Order: sequence, then C-alpha cells, then structure tokens
Amino acid sequence: MMQATLDIGSNTVRMLIGSCADGLLQPCLYERRITRLGGGLSSADGLSAIAMTRTIAALKDFSDILNINQAQCLRAVGTAALRRAENSQQFIEQVYQQTGINIDVIDGDEEARLTTLGVLSVIVPCPDNALIVDIGGGSTELIYFKAGQILVQQSFPIGVVRLAEEYSNHDQRQHAIEATLGDDCRQRFSPLSEPLELIGTAGTITTLAAMDLKLSHYDPAVINNHRLSVAWMKILYAQLEMLPAMERERLAGMEPGRGDLILPGLQLVTAIAEAFNVAQLKVADAGLLEGTFLDAGRD
Repeated sequence: MMQATLDIGSNTVRMLIGSCADGLLQPCLYERRITRLGGGLSSADGLSAIAMTRTIAALKDFSDILNINQAQCLRAVGTAALRRAENSQQFIEQVYQQTGINIDVIDGDEEARLTTLGVLSVIVPCPDNALIVDIGGGSTELIYFKAGQILVQQSFPIGVVRLAEEYSNHDQRQHAIEATLGDDCRQRFSPLSEPLELIGTAGTITTLAAMDLKLSHYDPAVINNHRLSVAWMKILYAQLEMLPAMERERLAGMEPGRGDLILPGLQLVTAIAEAFNVAQLKVADAGLLEGTFLDAGRD
C-alpha cells in the first residue's frame, strides 16, 4: 500500500504520497494548495470561517486523491495557525468529520526536528554545521544543527501571512521583524560556530529559487541545493516593490497566490541572513512534509 503525510500550514496545505525504503524517500505524488488557513486569524475569534472553508475544501480533494491511490495517511501535522487559534479543535473536528483526516498539532520542537530531518535528506553534501530557516505563513523557525544534533531551535511568531495582513508597508514590516527577532534571536543563537551554512526551506524560499532560475515548470531536483545571493534578493525586492501583486504573479517562477506575500518573505529572509552575516543561502525543497514522512516510515 502507498503511504502519505500531510502538512497543514498557515498558508499552504501539502500532501506527499510515496514509499520509504532503507531510510530513503521515494515520492510518487505531490499536491499543494495555498489556502491561507492563518488568513484573518484573530486572538478573539481564532481561524476565520472562510479560511477554514478554503482549507477543508482542499483537504477534501486530498482525501479523494488518497482514496483513488489507496494510500494510507501516516500522519497529518498542523503548525503555527493551529497552535495559535482558539477554535483550532473545532476546525480539526470538522476536518475529521468531512475527510477522515486526523490532524496532529505539533509544537515548535517537533516541527524543528521533522523539518531538519526533511531538509538534510536533500542537501548535498550534508553540512556539519548549519542554520536552517523555515519561513511559514504564521511563524518562522530557526534551527541550529551541528554534528548530527539540534543544539538550538526557536519558533518566532512572525510569518509572511501575518506580515502581509497586519502591516501595510515596508517600514512597518521591518520594524515588526526586528522587534520579533531582535536581541532574543542573537542571544539564543550566539554560540553558533563559524563558518556557518544557511539553509532555507518552505514556500517563500523555494519560490525565490524558482524565480532566480526563471523556471516555467517547478522542479524540486533543480531547486534543491540552489544558492540564493542576499544581494540578488535585495535587487529583486526593489523590482517587485514597483509592481502590483497581480503583475508579480506573472513573473517566471512565481507561485500563484503569493504575489502579496513575496515582499514580506524577502524582508524576513534578508533580515535573518544579515543578522548572521551570511551573503548567501542554500535552498531545500524538502522540509516538514518530507521529514514527517521519513519519521513515520521508520515505524
């Protein structure tokens, strides 16, 4: 029987169907939908009704695909939006009732562990010393990995959807980024060894890689291990800032639905790179979804 894992993120829901043999992931089918589950999330009301409806519709499609392929869902994980929302349990129950998918909301430590497992499965050569950056819709994870162990990890409550919805311009977003990362980030990660390899994963960074490569069709094999220059990202930001969101989405490599999110994403990744004095980062298409599959496949 084929097996599958799902990642229900604050911006994107993803599903991977495949198999795992000798610790190696063998993908068969990959699906993703931008549903913005964290869009409109408020401290008072939690997840918005329309965001839940969008996400459940995508998960119904995924459930149909699982049935068609006779695939067993090993694990479905939920992240920042579901950790934050007051009504997350209501959403989880609705998903189970309508799709049969049981969502496991994981904490930041588990997300870091699984993300690291996924990222390191595609990075060649595997570094001895790296800082993994996972920019999501509702949060950003920084994970310091050395000699086979996660030494420091932290989840910061800032992501591209939150930045896009809660702050209307560059200066406001930059202030929010600096206030959230700031001194706490530098203090927590001060023991990092030099030289440091910076590895980025998730939709913002893989979209930037696809844009840098001017891909007309997304290809994970080409994205993995591609290097992005911080100087290039700054130039791209200046170019994109002049364009409306819809025009940005017409550019080669841009993922549909990410036109208003790409500027906050660029600000986040460049701020992190500059905080650690890194001029470039390596890209990993694999992350939480693949790490979840590999981890579940061990059982």
